[in-house]
Amino acid sequence: MTILLIFLALFLLILGALGTVFPALPGLPLMFAGAWLIAYSQDYQIVGSFSLLILLAVTLFGMAMDFVAGLLGAKYTGASKEALWGAFIGGIAGIFFTPAGLILGPLIGAAVGEFADKRNVWLAGKVGIGTLIGFMIGMVAKIGAALVIVLVLLAHYIAYWIS
Repeated sequence: MTILLIFLALFLLILGALGTVFPALPGLPLMFAGAWLIAYSQDYQIVGSFSLLILLAVTLFGMAMDFVAGLLGAKYTGASKEALWGAFIGGIAGIFFTPAGLILGPLIGAAVGEFADKRNVWLAGKVGIGTLIGFMIGMVAKIGAALVIVLVLLAHYIAYWIS
């Protein structure tokens, strides 16, 4: 049974790592679930509950940064409510296109929403670029959190194997 739980945990970690790039998957929660499952499968002997609390904090921080960074990037450039809705709708529409759609969807959505509100091409472009920069910062934070989860697990197992 332990082997099955470890394989399921590794599957969740890999699926979660993919989810940090593809927004259709909840990457960080899947990675945390994998970390918890791998700790549970070994009765918390290698990865303890304190480490899991740290990983939970890292997961929550990465998710919050991913959500807030795009909004702050748009708001910093003076985005209207319509631009924020446009970025949200563009992000959802971008899921159905190639990875370029994931990046360009929020940018185009925010720019279209801002243009519909203010009828100013320059401001719409500025808001679109601000949204893109915020999206990229959020993506970097999410990938960083995923790397922390993997590296903490690796460090625990390397320390266990050495001792």
